[in-house]
Formats: sequence, C-alpha cells, structure tokens
Amino acid sequence: MIDSVKKYKWFIVVSCVIAIVMLIYARSLVNDKEEENEWTIPSEEEKAPEVSEAELVPEPDVNNLVDVKGAVENPGVYEVMLDERVIDVIEKAGGLKEGADETKINFAGRLTDEMVLYIPLIGEEGGNMIVSAGSSSSSTSQGDDKININKATSDELQNLPGIGPSKAEAIIAYREDSGFFQTIDDLKLVTGIGDKTFEKLQDLITVK
Repeated sequence: MIDSVKKYKWFIVVSCVIAIVMLIYARSLVNDKEEENEWTIPSEEEKAPEVSEAELVPEPDVNNLVDVKGAVENPGVYEVMLDERVIDVIEKAGGLKEGADETKINFAGRLTDEMVLYIPLIGEEGGNMIVSAGSSSSSTSQGDDKININKATSDELQNLPGIGPSKAEAIIAYREDSGFFQTIDDLKLVTGIGDKTFEKLQDLITVK
C-alpha cells in the first residue's frame, strides 16, 4: 500500500499543481472580463448626460412692436409675433370700433417692427388704412416710409387720415408760398388743420 502511494505521489502532486494553475488562470480571465466591461459599458450618466432646466426651456420668439391708432377699441402699442397679420393686432386692440371702414383695411397685411397702423372711420377724409414706419405690408399707403409733407403730391397727401383734396391743396399752397415745413408741427399752420387732425398725422409724416 505504501509502495502504491509512493508510486503515484508525483502524479498526485503534478495534478494538484495543474489544477491550481488552471484555477488561477480561470480567475484571471474572469477579472479581465469584468475590467473590460467596466471600460466598454457606459454608466447611465454617460448614456444620458444631465440637461439643466435652462437648456430645456425653448428660446422665446422675437417680438415686434406695432402702434395701432384710429377706430379700434383700445389704441396703443402691442407686441406681435413675427408671422402675425393686421387682423391679429386689431384683435389685440379689442377689435374695430363701430363705424370703422372695413373696406379700407388690408386684414391680411403682414406686420413688421415699428409699424404705425391707422384704422379709418367710414367717410373719413383720406380714409385709407395707413401703414408706415418700417412696414413692408402692401396697402393703399405710401409704402415703407412716412409721407414727406415737403415733397408729397396731392394724391399722396390724401392717403393720410383727415386729409381730403382741399386740405391736400392747402398744404401744397402753404409750402409754395411760405417755403418748406421745418418741423411736422408747422403743419398746424395750414388752414383747416387743427390739433385733432394733426394728432392723427404726427406719426405718419416727416419733413425730411
């Protein structure tokens, strides 16, 4: 029996050494695999970086300011979005007053920054919707600029609220007799143009 044990002693020792080596090697593979996973699998934070509340809030649209005058319930300056139209700002101003001349209003006109929008009454002299000062909306006004009372023709002057043929001719006659207007306030020196008429015109005219 003892001889048998001695005979297989080295075999047993070698087998144990081999088993220990294989165990160590297997453990090493497992550790390497875990380390590899740590490098290749991102954490939840890496997958979805934190986004602050400020970044989630959309930037506000840039607004324009439009000055609405004339036959609306609440004349004043209103903020409007870039894609809004004349009908939208009229609603913001409380709608049209009774007697407003809807036939002279371009409800589909596009709004722009610094626009002055005048809504006429039915039968008002020069009763066209006036759009001026930075406007690109098409209407019966003089286009993009204020009307220059030193250069405007009779027809052009009649596009202004409260200015009919007789007052337009009076303006032309005044500047021919007395020279060019030095300020827009000089318009009140023309016969037939008082403070009430001038109030409607002051934001729509220029002398330059």
